[in-house]
Amino acid sequence: MNALPASEQSEVPAPHPAVLVLGIGNVLWSDEGFGVRAVEALHQRYLMPANVSLVDGGTQGMYLLDHVCSADHVLVLDAIDYKLAPGTLRLFRDDDVPVWADRAMSLHQATFQELLSLARVCGRFPERITLIGVQPDVLDDLGGSLSPLVRARLDEAVGLVVAELSGWGIEVQPRTGPPDEPLGAGALAIQAYEAGRPSAAEACRIGDARFLNQVSDRESR
Repeated sequence: MNALPASEQSEVPAPHPAVLVLGIGNVLWSDEGFGVRAVEALHQRYLMPANVSLVDGGTQGMYLLDHVCSADHVLVLDAIDYKLAPGTLRLFRDDDVPVWADRAMSLHQATFQELLSLARVCGRFPERITLIGVQPDVLDDLGGSLSPLVRARLDEAVGLVVAELSGWGIEVQPRTGPPDEPLGAGALAIQAYEAGRPSAAEACRIGDARFLNQVSDRESR
């Protein structure tokens, strides 16, 4: 194996860390989609260097394991119930990242905490991890979009991401025009989603109408 002399090793630039910026949540449940909307806004506004991946993680759960295990630094955006005032934005780093994912978004979804535990078992836990989360205001509006309180924090969340990346030695460039491709499915991009979804007057927004009708029928017997 060839090795550089010690006198030359300091001249070799350190490799760039592989960075994952991950937005998680369910955009169909109003403020639950904050993480996805935040990483979407970041993608709309900034060009990332080649070592930074932006991922709309949605509700993919364990399918995100490869993304996490492949990254040296991970920055997660999510809606978190801190029991604080709605719209409160918080940032946690490394050992201060709390056990936030104590609820699953579907019966088949492992929590993000379990995903991180698996990454540790695999010996691929990220060297650095940052969580940026917002206290949701509305979670029970099926088909709704972000509440005004939470939507108003998107700009600040994007600014926190840019500052955190800068602290990791990563500088991003503002876009001069819209990106060529959306981050996720085009139909779920926030403008298309809001323009295409039915109003609360046109569709049931508190759950599946068929299920609610079944419950009502049973209760009336």
